[in-house]
Amino acid sequence: MPLAVYVLGLAIFAQGTSELMLAGLLPGMAHDLGVSVPAAGLLISAFAIGMLVGAPILAVLTLRWPHRRALLAFLAVFALTHVVSALTPGYWTLFAMRVVGAFVYAGFWAVAAATAVDLVPARARGRAMGVVAGGLTVAAIVGLPAGTVVGQHLGWRAAFWAVAAMSAAAMAGVAATITAGRSGGEPPRVRDEVRGLAVPRLWLLYGTTAVATSGLLVTFGYLGALLTETTGIAERWVPGVLALYGVGALIGITAGGRTADAWGVPTLYTGFGGLTVVSVLLALTAGSPLPVVVLVFLLGLAGFGTNPTLNSRAFGMVDGAPTLVAAGNVVAFNVGITAGPWLGGLAIDAGAGYRSTAWIGAALGAAAVGAVWVLNRTGSRGSSTGPAGSDAPRSSRSGAGHGSRTDPPGHGKSSDTSPGPIRSGPAGS
Repeated sequence: MPLAVYVLGLAIFAQGTSELMLAGLLPGMAHDLGVSVPAAGLLISAFAIGMLVGAPILAVLTLRWPHRRALLAFLAVFALTHVVSALTPGYWTLFAMRVVGAFVYAGFWAVAAATAVDLVPARARGRAMGVVAGGLTVAAIVGLPAGTVVGQHLGWRAAFWAVAAMSAAAMAGVAATITAGRSGGEPPRVRDEVRGLAVPRLWLLYGTTAVATSGLLVTFGYLGALLTETTGIAERWVPGVLALYGVGALIGITAGGRTADAWGVPTLYTGFGGLTVVSVLLALTAGSPLPVVVLVFLLGLAGFGTNPTLNSRAFGMVDGAPTLVAAGNVVAFNVGITAGPWLGGLAIDAGAGYRSTAWIGAALGAAAVGAVWVLNRTGSRGSSTGPAGSDAPRSSRSGAGHGSRTDPPGHGKSSDTSPGPIRSGPAGS
């Protein structure tokens, strides 16, 4: 795996830490800024807003830029927003910086994904995306608690300074490992990339991603409350249980990255099926601490094991358009991140209790399994674009977006090399 792929994962870790760390900083921020804790919580919503709109907009606006220039620009703006956030005394300035920071973070995700799949052979795309997306998982395990500790001892502004410093370090890594400029081929055109997205199965895959992510987040969004209010676990033990979730997520995304390229559909069936079963068991045993602790670990394992597959398979479904494909993935995940807690909140407000979130997660997990079945069926209807069931187009322009270099030896076309309906497409899903 090229060093640059790991650098991109570390950059996602730096930015992902900012995405997650507010969960442990809200009381201190609310007190310092002179607002209520719920008002401070809206800073998390501000980040979600920026993520939803940033990926497609920045993917289009910077489409003709070389990868390195776009990545460095996004990181520079991200670091600057955290410097301003650390210095500002005003709530609304901080709110605006959260939106702008998330906006460029989403753009970074889209370009980083396109860069990662362009740096490796088609058969290794799933593993590469596992490394990149793994940066966010590590942020959940290391960055979130570290940011909380820094905030508790040095103040929340110190946590923002730390993220700015990590982002600057990530810029140095990108500058050192990602080649500058273009090395051949015509600059990409927006209309070509947009035309490349006109693939119904791609949008079904995006929908599957959104549904599955909702199924995970509807439970995880209220997991702390379920642990204390329903399971009866003491509040001081909740961070430890959530850390188990993070460990499961890291193991899941690592294993999923290794199985995505050769066993894409089995990986999705296993992950979504596991999400469904674990959610059902969590709903049934929510009042018993021991099984709940084990199930929280398994929830992270199943929920994140499919991420490399979901992130990478889309690249094999279209001819060109890698940057907008990646942007669509970012949007799909964030739709799920937004919709899941919203659905859980509706159920809780209706008096169904915290167990209901797990039941909703089970229903959404089952829906995701059904969506994979539909994807598999539509992919096995005699495609003539490659080997049986391949998602790959007849010809592919890897690196068509953001002025990527042409394929190095061993990249080849994006065609599948193993038999069977979409089991092992180039995206590894």
